[in-house]
Amino acid sequence: MNSLPDFTSHGYEVTREIGFNRSGGRVTYQATQIRTGEQVVIKQFQFARVGNNWSQYDCYQQEIQVLRGLNHPGIPRYRESFQTVDGFCMVQEYIPAVPLSVPRSFDPEDVKQIAIAVLEILSYLQNRIPPVIHRDIKPENILVNDDIQVFLVDFGFARIGDGEVAVSSVVKGTMGFMPPEQLFNRELTEASDLYGLGATLICLLTQTKSVDVGTLLDIDHRFHFKQLVPKLNLRWVKWLEKMVEPRPKDRFPNAIAALEALTPIPVTPLPEVQLEHASLTLKAPAMGAKVTHTIALKNAIATRQPLEGRWEVAAHTSDPPHTPDHHAWITVEPATFVGNEVTCTITVDTTKLRAESLFQRQVLLHTNGLPKTYALDLKVQTAALPVRQYRSPYGLIGLLLLGTIPVAWVATWMVRIVGEFAGSATDYYSLMLVGLGIGLQLTAGVLASLGMRTGAIANTMIGCGVMVTLMGLVLGLDASALSTLTPTFGSAASIIGAVVGLIIAATTGSLVGAIAEFFTFKHCSRRFAISVTLTTVACGSLIAIAQIVGFFNPWLLVSLLATGGTLAGLLIYQILSHVRQVSRYRRAERYLIKP
Repeated sequence: MNSLPDFTSHGYEVTREIGFNRSGGRVTYQATQIRTGEQVVIKQFQFARVGNNWSQYDCYQQEIQVLRGLNHPGIPRYRESFQTVDGFCMVQEYIPAVPLSVPRSFDPEDVKQIAIAVLEILSYLQNRIPPVIHRDIKPENILVNDDIQVFLVDFGFARIGDGEVAVSSVVKGTMGFMPPEQLFNRELTEASDLYGLGATLICLLTQTKSVDVGTLLDIDHRFHFKQLVPKLNLRWVKWLEKMVEPRPKDRFPNAIAALEALTPIPVTPLPEVQLEHASLTLKAPAMGAKVTHTIALKNAIATRQPLEGRWEVAAHTSDPPHTPDHHAWITVEPATFVGNEVTCTITVDTTKLRAESLFQRQVLLHTNGLPKTYALDLKVQTAALPVRQYRSPYGLIGLLLLGTIPVAWVATWMVRIVGEFAGSATDYYSLMLVGLGIGLQLTAGVLASLGMRTGAIANTMIGCGVMVTLMGLVLGLDASALSTLTPTFGSAASIIGAVVGLIIAATTGSLVGAIAEFFTFKHCSRRFAISVTLTTVACGSLIAIAQIVGFFNPWLLVSLLATGGTLAGLLIYQILSHVRQVSRYRRAERYLIKP
């Protein structure tokens, strides 16, 4: 049996029932206007039914009064009204759309589009003279079609006010979507409708049904929903929280202000910057070198909005004045970028920096995400001074003395012993010098083959000195004395002398060569290394001889003072030379950038 009412006498044919409000006595039908074929909505207010009173009729008359003066594409147009036996009927334009209360899936972009559309409708209502306050913004009263076109319906609780909106004597609205001032029957303002819209948007984003909206509210009428939308843009979350503030003065003052605040906010989550390191340490391999390092950037959040960034070096008191786009010695390429995975290269030019210093700067990354500004701590260690570092050679000199003195002492004692007991000191001494000279030359050859050029030269020079000593001894004697010095090569003394000379050459030559080479490698020039080595050997030999023959020999004393003074002079000269070079460079770098 067809229970649809017959409105043909009024020119409409009812096709179906689309809504029924038992408590309010309102039934909504879809119908066709017989004359034009236009689809319309007929809202019948059955005030004659048992349980309904005339206050409900006031709502019906009020809705007609409001709709007659409205003309907005987001509000179904009022057509006419007529009276039937069961009550009054109001005819409106039919909108092929579904209320937001019907479960559907909206992404954040769609929800923002819905918010903007409703705010535009509310702005139209609030800009009227007098303004119109809807008072019942909820999912059931917002229709949305497949193209996300939005329509606001049901103006039964709407109020038309002059200036301040008058307070109703009866609380009207829907629990959970009514602002506290409406719930407690206090003065309403243009911010009152924003509360209902904010609550509706929160329900959409959290997929909360209208009947369950109370689960999002606490006892102070404050919404708690952040944990339900973890990927939502934080700026939009704050905008929603402001829309549903319990106190009207804490909300946006009107729909226009809320719309202006919402429009620039991206609905998707802000990009989140992810860097490999929070700090970066670079070390220059040489003076004036350019040091580069790659920095990998990544957007840690999957979002439609790509990560955008701009690099800038933070100002520092020691740096020359610079702009965000240019710095004297730090550059990052690309300086600006757009992308969720980006590799940037930071380049440090140490040409203008002081040597042997640690520079600490901050490189700032300004982004459209979180954090807005990321600070990368940069440490740059410049290369050592372009001056050979001076290290005291006293330890090596002491080691060479300790090696030379015992050897020379033993050789000197053996000369005396052989002379006293064997009576062949001449043979022993002359062949020892020959063995020493030959041994030092052989040691020099071995060191040269091992690549120890400084040690080889030192041994060669000592060997030459020994041979010169031997030649001087020979040339200084007359023919008769020379015949007595001619050694008998087959004698025991001569053999012992030659062997002792070779042993002394092998031990002393190796020690001299190693130390001379180490001098060159760690401390000083080749010339200085050879000079110090030879002087140290001479000094050690004289000390050993003096221990046996006595320190009061005038020739020995003069020789010892001469070699010791020469050694001290060489060391002092090396120190002063290093100090002079460092001072010269420091004067030259006074115009360079300080740490």
